Amino acid sequence: MSFAPVVPSTQVPPSKVAADTWVIHSVQPALGQPLFVYLNSMVILGAEPMIVDTGTIANRQRWLEDVFSLVEPEDVRWIFLSHDDVDHTGNLDETLSACPNAQLVCNWAMVERHTNCFDFPIERCRWIMDGEALDIGDRTLQALRPPVYDSPTTRGLFDPTTGVYWSSDCFATPLPDPGAGIADLEPEFWESGLTLFAYGALSPWLSLVDPVKFGAVVERVRGLDITTVAGCHTPVIEGPFVDKAFAMVRDLPSVDAPPMPDQSVLDQIVAATAQPAD
Repeated sequence: MSFAPVVPSTQVPPSKVAADTWVIHSVQPALGQPLFVYLNSMVILGAEPMIVDTGTIANRQRWLEDVFSLVEPEDVRWIFLSHDDVDHTGNLDETLSACPNAQLVCNWAMVERHTNCFDFPIERCRWIMDGEALDIGDRTLQALRPPVYDSPTTRGLFDPTTGVYWSSDCFATPLPDPGAGIADLEPEFWESGLTLFAYGALSPWLSLVDPVKFGAVVERVRGLDITTVAGCHTPVIEGPFVDKAFAMVRDLPSVDAPPMPDQSVLDQIVAATAQPAD
């Protein structure tokens, strides 16, 4: 019996979100619901091209094809990991091997936590901490942790030349249709989906934080000149929806945590997917 991940059946081609900036998409069905979840990464072209996160194992072949349709592997100079979860590091080995001139932008905690399953090429690593900057030739990127995250290794990435902020897992939300953009979502659906992901998949400690202190953390990021938010599990957020997204995140400590699927839900899923007996 094999437990290999199921290759995504839905394909969404890379989308250009700003000058020199492309989001690489993967889509998977939400478990037990007629919804979909993005698993995105990003490519920044320019003087020293950068790959931001390395996609999922399930989508490996398509991800490699999509990324290297935009940039030649030998031209890649930087591979930025926002954190060490498998949906962000799924093709790290393949990407480093294909891109011999690239440095891996990570941090100490990421290496320490991940070394048991990946032999980091330390001589090719560049450790960038929250709040630090990275010069990639024609622009200087800022690493700034988003207010909602599920790993202590997390750093978001802001490109001041385009106004694009890579938010890692922050602003995650399910979608009723993989083609839906933020403007297509009903406000109540977007808010409930963002809250469900924030409490259930990322930061269950949100109900414990001081709203004033948390608000200052949100403003630390919102204070950047962000015009576009790209993240792993969200459609691209731009225009007036940027302020709305940050406002919803700012309110999270004051929102009741939604109930999470339990064993009874699992029983229903198993029953619905069970094969009929011969």
